[in-house]
Amino acid sequence: MNEVARHKISIAGFLITLSGAILFSTKAIIVKLAFGSTHTDALTLLTLRMIFSLPFYVVAAFIVSGHKDNKKMNVKEWLLVITLGIFGYYLSSLFDFIGLQYVSAGLERLILFLYPTFAVLINAYFFRQKISGIQGLALVFTYAGIAIAYFGELTTDSRNPNFYFGSFMIFLCSITYSIYIAGSGKVIPITGANKFTAYAMLAATAGIFIHFTIKGNIKTLETGSTLWLYGIMLAVFSTVLPSFMLSQGLKKMGSNNVAIISGIGPVSTIVQAHFILGEKIFAAQIAGTLLVIIGVLLIGWRRKPVAESA
Repeated sequence: MNEVARHKISIAGFLITLSGAILFSTKAIIVKLAFGSTHTDALTLLTLRMIFSLPFYVVAAFIVSGHKDNKKMNVKEWLLVITLGIFGYYLSSLFDFIGLQYVSAGLERLILFLYPTFAVLINAYFFRQKISGIQGLALVFTYAGIAIAYFGELTTDSRNPNFYFGSFMIFLCSITYSIYIAGSGKVIPITGANKFTAYAMLAATAGIFIHFTIKGNIKTLETGSTLWLYGIMLAVFSTVLPSFMLSQGLKKMGSNNVAIISGIGPVSTIVQAHFILGEKIFAAQIAGTLLVIIGVLLIGWRRKPVAESA
């Protein structure tokens, strides 16, 4: 009976993480549409995203903090949550939005999805978390696929004068996000998934608002309803829903598994970019996509549940 229950939890974690990754993958599409139709800047769009996300996280923080089983965090735990929030959703999002001004949505997602490699390495080096055989095999397929698709994109977009700068910004995003993924996998079992997500996002929102107050232009927030609509879409479908899904996935399956399952993101973004933004799909993308799917399925298909190390 216990074996079955644990197996069901594993499947639930896989489905939740997969759905969250697909929702996250819509972010690049919405951002590119917003840049194209409103000519806004990265900081303004990011600020709008967090303005509309803020009420959800305030309510979530209020609910989890008022729960009878709520455990108050100590100073160290508060610092960890705030730091991870800054890395995961302030710095990462800022680098990502800046990079998306100069590279395609498909290429952005491919560069960004170097982060599972960094997260697994961080877990292995700092937390002594052993990389299982299935995770290693999945990583081989996933990143071989991403590499093939990435170099295919590289040959078609290298004439862009800001191509390398945009790629570097996305690369920085993948590093900062991997720190969030690896760290949150250790903090969530202590604080709880929903509580961690709510307070980490509030910390990130504070950082973004401070940045906008110093460097932004308040008048750009009044440019029209179209820009606000994109802000709402980014907040609900590409921020709030997937962030809670990701935290639940981390709770159920651990950060290594979440990092590898999230490899479906490039596939989802490339398909959406083709049909919505008109970005071309190349043979290298197709080959890379197939390898990524194999890697994702290897993580989802497990005959026996594997207990996470403490």
